[in-house]
Amino acid sequence: MRDHGSSDGGRTRRRFLAATGAAATAGLAGCATLMASGDDFDVGMTAVAFDPPTLTVEVGDEVVWRNTSSRGHTVTAYEGVLPEDAAFFASGGYETEQAARDAYSNSLGGLIGSGETYAHTFDVPGEYEYLCIPHEQAGMVGTIVVEE
Repeated sequence: MRDHGSSDGGRTRRRFLAATGAAATAGLAGCATLMASGDDFDVGMTAVAFDPPTLTVEVGDEVVWRNTSSRGHTVTAYEGVLPEDAAFFASGGYETEQAARDAYSNSLGGLIGSGETYAHTFDVPGEYEYLCIPHEQAGMVGTIVVEE
Protein backbone atom coordinates (compact mmCIF):
# COMPACT_ATOMS: atom_id res chain seq x y z
CA MET A 1 0.00 0.00 0.00
CA ARG A 2 1.40 3.37 -1.01
CA ASP A 3 1.69 6.27 1.47
CA HIS A 4 0.14 9.27 -0.27
CA GLY A 5 0.82 11.54 2.70
CA SER A 6 4.51 12.05 1.95
CA SER A 7 5.79 12.34 -1.59
CA ASP A 8 9.38 12.97 -0.44
CA GLY A 9 9.51 9.83 1.75
CA GLY A 10 9.18 7.51 -1.24
CA ARG A 11 11.94 9.25 -3.15
CA THR A 12 14.24 9.24 -0.13
CA ARG A 13 13.63 5.52 0.40
CA ARG A 14 14.31 4.79 -3.31
CA ARG A 15 17.54 6.82 -3.17
CA PHE A 16 18.62 4.94 -0.04
CA LEU A 17 17.84 1.54 -1.60
CA ALA A 18 19.61 2.47 -4.83
CA ALA A 19 22.72 3.64 -2.96
CA THR A 20 22.71 0.59 -0.68
CA GLY A 21 22.24 -1.75 -3.63
CA ALA A 22 25.09 -0.12 -5.56
CA ALA A 23 27.39 -0.34 -2.54
CA ALA A 24 26.48 -3.99 -1.96
CA THR A 25 27.03 -4.82 -5.63
CA ALA A 26 30.43 -3.10 -5.62
CA GLY A 27 31.37 -4.94 -2.44
CA LEU A 28 30.35 -8.29 -3.87
CA ALA A 29 32.21 -7.58 -7.10
CA GLY A 30 35.33 -7.06 -5.03
CA CYS A 31 34.78 -10.39 -3.29
CA ALA A 32 34.32 -12.18 -6.59
CA THR A 33 37.57 -10.70 -7.86
CA LEU A 34 39.40 -11.84 -4.74
CA MET A 35 37.94 -15.31 -5.01
CA ALA A 36 38.85 -15.58 -8.68
CA SER A 37 42.44 -14.54 -8.03
CA GLY A 38 43.04 -17.18 -5.35
CA ASP A 39 45.76 -19.80 -5.51
CA ASP A 40 43.47 -22.57 -6.76
CA PHE A 41 44.94 -22.54 -10.28
CA ASP A 42 48.28 -22.04 -12.01
CA VAL A 43 47.24 -20.72 -15.42
CA GLY A 44 44.24 -18.50 -16.07
CA MET A 45 42.42 -18.25 -19.38
CA THR A 46 41.47 -14.73 -20.43
CA ALA A 47 39.49 -13.84 -23.56
CA VAL A 48 42.31 -14.87 -25.93
CA ALA A 49 45.37 -15.62 -23.78
CA PHE A 50 46.79 -17.97 -21.20
CA ASP A 51 48.04 -16.10 -18.12
CA PRO A 52 50.91 -16.57 -17.63
CA PRO A 53 51.81 -17.60 -21.16
CA THR A 54 54.82 -19.58 -19.86
CA LEU A 55 54.94 -21.47 -16.57
CA THR A 56 57.91 -23.35 -15.12
CA VAL A 57 57.22 -26.35 -12.86
CA GLU A 58 59.08 -29.40 -11.58
CA VAL A 59 58.73 -33.03 -12.69
CA GLY A 60 55.68 -34.53 -11.00
CA ASP A 61 53.86 -31.22 -10.56
CA GLU A 62 50.20 -30.90 -11.46
CA VAL A 63 49.26 -27.78 -13.42
CA VAL A 64 45.71 -26.49 -13.08
CA TRP A 65 44.18 -24.23 -15.73
CA ARG A 66 41.08 -22.20 -14.79
CA ASN A 67 38.85 -20.48 -17.31
CA THR A 68 38.74 -16.97 -15.84
CA SER A 69 36.85 -15.50 -18.81
CA SER A 70 33.30 -15.72 -20.07
CA ARG A 71 34.37 -17.54 -23.26
CA GLY A 72 34.82 -21.29 -23.56
CA HIS A 73 38.39 -22.57 -24.03
CA THR A 74 40.36 -25.78 -24.50
CA VAL A 75 43.80 -26.89 -23.39
CA THR A 76 45.41 -29.03 -26.10
CA ALA A 77 49.06 -30.07 -26.43
CA TYR A 78 50.84 -29.58 -29.73
CA GLU A 79 51.48 -33.27 -30.26
CA GLY A 80 54.37 -32.94 -32.70
CA VAL A 81 56.63 -31.06 -30.27
CA LEU A 82 56.10 -33.00 -27.05
CA PRO A 83 59.26 -34.14 -25.24
CA GLU A 84 60.20 -37.74 -25.94
CA ASP A 85 58.17 -40.20 -23.81
CA ALA A 86 55.83 -37.43 -22.64
CA ALA A 87 52.10 -38.08 -22.42
CA PHE A 88 49.78 -36.14 -24.72
CA PHE A 89 47.24 -34.00 -22.85
CA ALA A 90 44.00 -32.31 -23.83
CA SER A 91 40.90 -31.13 -22.02
CA GLY A 92 38.24 -33.71 -22.74
CA GLY A 93 40.75 -36.56 -22.38
CA TYR A 94 41.50 -37.01 -26.09
CA GLU A 95 44.48 -39.16 -27.04
CA THR A 96 45.73 -37.12 -30.01
CA GLU A 97 45.76 -33.51 -31.15
CA GLN A 98 43.68 -34.43 -34.20
CA ALA A 99 41.08 -36.22 -32.06
CA ALA A 100 40.81 -33.12 -29.85
CA ARG A 101 40.46 -30.83 -32.88
CA ASP A 102 37.84 -33.10 -34.46
CA ALA A 103 35.85 -33.36 -31.21
CA TYR A 104 35.85 -29.60 -30.80
CA SER A 105 34.80 -29.05 -34.42
CA ASN A 106 32.03 -31.64 -34.27
CA SER A 107 30.52 -31.03 -30.82
CA LEU A 108 32.62 -28.48 -28.89
CA GLY A 109 34.37 -31.44 -27.24
CA GLY A 110 36.95 -30.54 -24.62
CA LEU A 111 35.45 -27.11 -23.98
CA ILE A 112 36.17 -25.70 -20.51
CA GLY A 113 33.38 -23.39 -19.41
CA SER A 114 33.75 -20.18 -17.44
CA GLY A 115 34.99 -20.93 -13.92
CA GLU A 116 35.82 -24.56 -14.75
CA THR A 117 39.28 -26.15 -14.50
CA TYR A 118 41.45 -28.70 -16.24
CA ALA A 119 44.53 -30.33 -14.69
CA HIS A 120 47.47 -32.35 -15.98
CA THR A 121 50.51 -33.80 -14.18
CA PHE A 122 53.86 -33.47 -15.95
CA ASP A 123 56.15 -36.47 -15.43
CA VAL A 124 58.79 -35.86 -18.12
CA PRO A 125 61.13 -32.84 -18.19
CA GLY A 126 61.07 -30.56 -21.22
CA GLU A 127 58.97 -27.87 -22.93
CA TYR A 128 55.31 -28.47 -23.61
CA GLU A 129 53.60 -26.14 -26.05
CA TYR A 130 49.81 -26.05 -26.02
CA LEU A 131 46.88 -24.13 -27.49
CA CYS A 132 43.23 -23.22 -27.17
CA ILE A 133 41.56 -24.68 -30.26
CA PRO A 134 38.90 -21.97 -30.77
CA HIS A 135 41.35 -19.12 -30.13
CA GLU A 136 44.58 -20.47 -31.62
CA GLN A 137 44.35 -18.06 -34.58
CA ALA A 138 44.12 -15.16 -32.09
CA GLY A 139 47.41 -16.31 -30.53
CA MET A 140 46.09 -18.22 -27.52
CA VAL A 141 49.05 -20.52 -27.02
CA GLY A 142 51.17 -21.31 -23.98
CA THR A 143 54.21 -23.20 -22.77
CA ILE A 144 54.85 -25.33 -19.70
CA VAL A 145 58.55 -25.77 -18.91
CA VAL A 146 59.16 -28.86 -16.75
CA GLU A 147 62.47 -28.99 -14.89
CA GLU A 148 64.05 -31.77 -12.84
